[in-house]
Amino acid sequence: MHISFLDPYQPRPSLIHRLDARVKLVLALSFILATALAPAGAWPVYVLLFALVFAVEILSELGVGHVLRRALIAVPFALAALPVLFTVPGPALLTLQIGPWDLTITGPGLERFISILLKSWISVQMAIVLAASTAFPDLLMAMRAIRVPRLLVAIFGLMWRYLFVLADEALRLLRARSARSGLSFQPSDLKLTTETQRTRRFSNRLRALRVSVVRSPTASDHDRGAGKIGGTIAWRARVTGGMAGSLFLRSFERSDRIYAAMAARGYDGEVRAFPLPPIAPVSWVVLVGGLSLLGLLTFLGYLFWG
Repeated sequence: MHISFLDPYQPRPSLIHRLDARVKLVLALSFILATALAPAGAWPVYVLLFALVFAVEILSELGVGHVLRRALIAVPFALAALPVLFTVPGPALLTLQIGPWDLTITGPGLERFISILLKSWISVQMAIVLAASTAFPDLLMAMRAIRVPRLLVAIFGLMWRYLFVLADEALRLLRARSARSGLSFQPSDLKLTTETQRTRRFSNRLRALRVSVVRSPTASDHDRGAGKIGGTIAWRARVTGGMAGSLFLRSFERSDRIYAAMAARGYDGEVRAFPLPPIAPVSWVVLVGGLSLLGLLTFLGYLFWG
């Protein structure tokens, strides 16, 4: 497994992939803003927004199922809006008694909660399509082009790059642990009649029960040899804590070396790149049409449900 699995970008020969990164970024941010501004209970607007992002998913050739499954990550965060079920005034739908408290679910509260859930789910889908159809360096250049503060863009870029440094150090620790792995077993398990059977049984046990165990110098002989593969839970917790501390120190030291190498090559906090080409006329048409459509949906939402 290589650390490239962290990169959500998936190259495809699609229209969305070929679209200018600046246009994609502006449209994605505008779509998320329009979705967030949609009034609660504006169900036709939600349907149209979902149809719009669904069409973008089809055009991107990323796979609708893939995007929908990854968008479920928004559900646990949207559950933070559960209190609106009980705090928004309105007609009572259901009363729950939890100990000495009576929690009443109201109609407007339920409507607002479902609206928040749907809007979060739809917005995350657009963000996933943007990240999967645009390389991260292109996103950084698009941020610079739309006048996002340079310091913020530099923080985004370094955060992304050092995430891979952290993942690479973690994989190195796992490889080191596997290289130093051990196996605990009872000698009574090898009481066989012939030397051939004993060797075959021992090889089978090694293949079936091979696990990665880090030998800790502080682990007791009882923890390592009591017949429990990997030791006790307390021993495993100590090993995990030691690995986490080692990962932090190694990542910090390596990041310091990387920064020293960047400074030696003239890095002064500014990422320099070739100037971006002008936006093509077709991209301008897509940008203006998309912004107009999103503006119309927002206007209709506030006109009929605002």
